[in-house]
Amino acid sequence: MDLSGHGVEDWVTLVLFWLMCLCVFLQFFTRYVLNDSLAWTEEIAIYCLVAVVFLGSAMCVRLSRHIQVDFIYRYLSPAAGRFAATFVDVVRIGVFAYLAWLVWKYADIISEETMTTIQFPKRPVFLIVFGAFVLMALRAAIVAWQNLRRGYSVLERPGAFDGSAEAVKEG
Repeated sequence: MDLSGHGVEDWVTLVLFWLMCLCVFLQFFTRYVLNDSLAWTEEIAIYCLVAVVFLGSAMCVRLSRHIQVDFIYRYLSPAAGRFAATFVDVVRIGVFAYLAWLVWKYADIISEETMTTIQFPKRPVFLIVFGAFVLMALRAAIVAWQNLRRGYSVLERPGAFDGSAEAVKEG
């Protein structure tokens, strides 16, 4: 089993996912079996889901798995396609960096707020989201650098990334 293709965010996301599953199970068990719900499980599960979504997005950036529109690249010249793909890479890095800054400011604004059901601050949850956006920006910069060195991106040649180009060459 080769685990080298996984990043640190994959493992943190996996742990948070199972923590979320445990909270959902506890909520189900206490509500429907014991008929006495643990109120805090729903809120913790929601915050775990938030962390899983944003850390999972960092995984998608690393693997170039976000939804993309590559149809227009079929009709662009190679030079125009390369320029457009590079522009997309630069904008993506900027958007993730800007969103990280916004979440940092928001985490600072709500630094004194606590969760509804337990006396635990909300700030750590938003710091995880901040970290995920920073990681997305870093992963996007790495992907942009790889695209630059390779000379094409997933937008220009999607078959080179999903294995369909090899199937066409072999067939």
